[in-house]
Amino acid sequence: MSALCPGTDECSLAIYLSGFQQAVMGVGTALMMPLIGNLSDQYGRKSLLTLPMTFSIIPFAVLACSRTTNYFYAYFVLKTLTAMICEGSLNCLALAYLADNISDSQRASAFGILSGISSGAFVCATLAARFLSTGSTFQVATFVSMLAVVYMRIFLEESLPNQDDIMTEPILKESEDAIQKDGNNLPRKMPVFKKIPSLGDVICLLKSSPSFSQAAVVAFFYNLAEGGMISSIMYYLKARFHFNKNQFADLMLIGGTVATASQLFIMPLLVSPIGDGKLLSLGLLVSCIHAILYSLAWSPWVPYAITALSVVMVFAPPSLRSIVSKQVGATEQGKAQGCISGVSSLANIIAPLIFSPLTALFLSEEAPFHYPGFSILCIAITLVIAFITSLTIGNATSSSRDKNSSDCMEV
Repeated sequence: MSALCPGTDECSLAIYLSGFQQAVMGVGTALMMPLIGNLSDQYGRKSLLTLPMTFSIIPFAVLACSRTTNYFYAYFVLKTLTAMICEGSLNCLALAYLADNISDSQRASAFGILSGISSGAFVCATLAARFLSTGSTFQVATFVSMLAVVYMRIFLEESLPNQDDIMTEPILKESEDAIQKDGNNLPRKMPVFKKIPSLGDVICLLKSSPSFSQAAVVAFFYNLAEGGMISSIMYYLKARFHFNKNQFADLMLIGGTVATASQLFIMPLLVSPIGDGKLLSLGLLVSCIHAILYSLAWSPWVPYAITALSVVMVFAPPSLRSIVSKQVGATEQGKAQGCISGVSSLANIIAPLIFSPLTALFLSEEAPFHYPGFSILCIAITLVIAFITSLTIGNATSSSRDKNSSDCMEV
């Protein structure tokens, strides 16, 4: 907004550009996530992590140099392109890495702790941005991104699916011609593109168990709501209560701190007695309430107060990923997490197309009726659909995956 509409509280161009960027990024990640997840099953998590972590440095470096309008547009283009590979892939590969090394019974807690650590990093970053100048923020971000790549390459051990403890055969089993012979009858591996999953493979994976397909539906509607919130909330708060950068950073800092504490200390205690299915439903229900209260916010203190609901809201994503992880075998964790990330990205394509124009309309003088938070209320309705669907999942089990995986392999 500083580059496009300096000195104003409303900027329709910024809203539409953000929505366009989010949609394009969603298209790219929807296509790339199943591929990246599948390749990580073949070649290891560390090898595939290097690509998105390196590409993510480039957009930060552009704004670290300058924040004029021309540099902003250069950042906008580069961020859109690189995010097609980077957006979501770090989380997808990290979850697959954990699944390689954690048993089924401990997976929900481990995923929650991973989310808590990510939230903790978000809190530290928000706190740093609260005191750094805007220009310095991008310079620090560039340096830290470079440091992360160096640390990962030096200290992270490679992780490949444990071939000695395979729960099911891979869904995408190589065909008999996966190994071709040349004139000297020496075996030769097929090119990498032969291992790229087709749309049919992804659909087959989604149908591999009822819990997996239901989790995919929940992931779609949850991320549709989350994408809508991302494309709306900043502009809603700025127009409704004239929030500035520092106020918005304070709000994110409080919410991130609450989320971190909950995922690190509360969720691991509740997984065993409650189960990841019920934790998922509980998190979605409270998310609905959170969105409704946001849409009705009558004072600037309301957004701060309802961040307390983050204690329960943050149960949903790791619980969902845990359910997904339990429905596939050891050699399919990257593929499964990539498939759900692709579904989530598809929702992120649609979200700004719906909620960005809706937000701009109800924050303008041309609104059909006065309800600035109407787009947030629509987000709450989307979360209601995700909540109702989650009730059909129950606690994740692995009882049906062997049969379904075998059926899928025959297709």
